[in-house]
Amino acid sequence: MQLRLITEDRLGITHEVLALIAQRDLDLATMEMGLHNIYLNVPDLKPAARASIEAELLAVPGVKRVEPLQLMPGEARRQQLDILLASLAQPVFVLDREGQIVMVSKAAQRAARQRNPEWIGLPLSALLRVPTLWEDLRAAGGDLSSLEVQFAGKAWLLYASPLLEPDRGALSGAVVTLRDAAWLGEQAAHLQRLEPAGGLKALLGESLPMREMRARAERMAAVDAPLLILGETGTGKELIARACHELSPRAQAPFLALNAAALPESLAESELFGYAPGAFSGAQRGGKPGLLEMAHGGTVFLDEIGEMSLYLQAKLLRFLNDGSFRRVGGEKEQKVDVRVVSATHRRLDQMVARGEFREDLYYRLNVLNLQVAPLRERGDDVLLLAEHFVERSARQIGRLPPRLSPAARVALRRAPWPGNIRQLQNLLFRAVTVCDKAELEVADLDLDAQTAQAAQLAPAAAPGLARAAVPADEAEPASWAEAVAAFEQELLTRLFPRYPSSRKLAARLGISHSVVAGKLRRYGIGG
Repeated sequence: MQLRLITEDRLGITHEVLALIAQRDLDLATMEMGLHNIYLNVPDLKPAARASIEAELLAVPGVKRVEPLQLMPGEARRQQLDILLASLAQPVFVLDREGQIVMVSKAAQRAARQRNPEWIGLPLSALLRVPTLWEDLRAAGGDLSSLEVQFAGKAWLLYASPLLEPDRGALSGAVVTLRDAAWLGEQAAHLQRLEPAGGLKALLGESLPMREMRARAERMAAVDAPLLILGETGTGKELIARACHELSPRAQAPFLALNAAALPESLAESELFGYAPGAFSGAQRGGKPGLLEMAHGGTVFLDEIGEMSLYLQAKLLRFLNDGSFRRVGGEKEQKVDVRVVSATHRRLDQMVARGEFREDLYYRLNVLNLQVAPLRERGDDVLLLAEHFVERSARQIGRLPPRLSPAARVALRRAPWPGNIRQLQNLLFRAVTVCDKAELEVADLDLDAQTAQAAQLAPAAAPGLARAAVPADEAEPASWAEAVAAFEQELLTRLFPRYPSSRKLAARLGISHSVVAGKLRRYGIGG
């Protein structure tokens, strides 16, 4: 039986309580002290004798109350710690001042596929096969991070926090947590998600090209095969890739993105494939997992894949063939399950013909494909997006959203938007931030000279038809026939990749198949 004595702060009270227990010839298993509390664990105290022993204890000067206790404080703390360790998803080890294991989490046992392994008392350095681990921990004050170790046949990153003595602050042990690449991938995916996910509903637009693209994307999202997204810069290709991931069976796993155009070859390689310990000067001592490892079970999005070097193309091709790769500077083959979604604004088929992109990689990436229409071909979607960006911009800066004047709506609808949605978004954020009026006029939009001229002079595009953007400094055509021919060639060149046959293109434009076929031959398109 366990008892708790609530006492006054009196010198000698503990000695008198112990003497009373000894006079009764009771075995005292453990005793703990606290502020104005004495805790007794008396195993052979029977319930029938409890009343008499309580009366004798209350007779001791300074003992104010005696209560039964379910658990001794130390046992309760140990039980709470066990529950806490059991709730952690990553392996955790608690070490003493010699670096020996004193507690192990259930997750560590599950990772090793062992129940109640005989690890208690072993040096963690021996278990992880890092001979200098405890010396390194002591040298770092018990605080280490991102040290790669091997445990249960796989790579983990080790993070350690010190346990310090309350009075002196000396190192008395450490808590060591092992985190795998999948956990790191989940954290990275959360950081990359700047806005709430919305699936295909986040792709605003009711134009025919958008409805067709959403329907096609919904079908392709469920197919576990490489997907290539084609479209001009600023059309929202990453948003589409994320939406496809969220509709796929991999939705609960990480979605990680890499822009191949934003990094030099060596850095892009280490970001994608990771690197082994000591791979290069300045690298983390324990190595680092790449996006492919961290996205295991999920999706890796490779933006601007057309900018990837031929060397990286070859390495990516090998991964796509069998799912295996080596880290930079590593010798061990690794295998992960990742869906690759890629995107580019460039014509990869033409790059293949020029020898700038590997033909075999092109066909491995282009198993499924989506073509994203530029903003100038999406009709009144421009106004729908404009109202959305005006409202969001106003919310970001804490003001009421202004209206778009009729003239501003016409200007936005007629502008060619070479930068597509990104240009529209930035333009409206700037206008909402700078202008404090209740209505935005054309002058407030700060359209650049070329865009403003096109918006003022060009007629509104016919529903469902694309309108060519004409540069302001372009020479005037010599004749009506030359102008018509230039327009036809530009329009067919732009639409043919999305409708790659004369019949599909004719259906899109609502004209005769034979007329389209003749014009394609005339301008050398698709031949």
